[in-house]
Amino acid sequence: MELRAEFTTEPFRGEGEPPEHAVRAREAATEAGLTVDFGPLGTTASGEADALLGALPAIARAALDGGATRLTLQLSTGDTKPIPEPAPQLERLIREVEAQLGAPLAELDRAGKQRAVRLLEERGAFAMRKAVVTIASALGVTRFTVYNYLNRSH
Repeated sequence: MELRAEFTTEPFRGEGEPPEHAVRAREAATEAGLTVDFGPLGTTASGEADALLGALPAIARAALDGGATRLTLQLSTGDTKPIPEPAPQLERLIREVEAQLGAPLAELDRAGKQRAVRLLEERGAFAMRKAVVTIASALGVTRFTVYNYLNRSH
């Protein structure tokens, strides 16, 4: 079974280099062989259940040893809630951005996905109901990752 852990470490820092506790937590997840997406608001690590569950103590220890005062964790399986049917306007915006970028959103590399999020934000997509869930599904990433991409664009 595939699991996903979304975690944040505090204290947060605004601009500049990520805090040591966040870097150490990311490194612990990477060393455990997990797939890691690191962003300014937190980290997503995914992998086989045994590997991910086995890595959690090392991730927590690394964050705390790096100066974290809090670690917030959310675990989920690959079986997530069904994605609601997107509003026609949101679906249209997604198709426009795919046409502009020349590929389905899910096939874009990380930089392309970040650009797609910026373009969708510029077009008002995130003002629509359930936009983050729908766009995350179209990108093939988590909601958490979409929020990270949005944060990077500001």
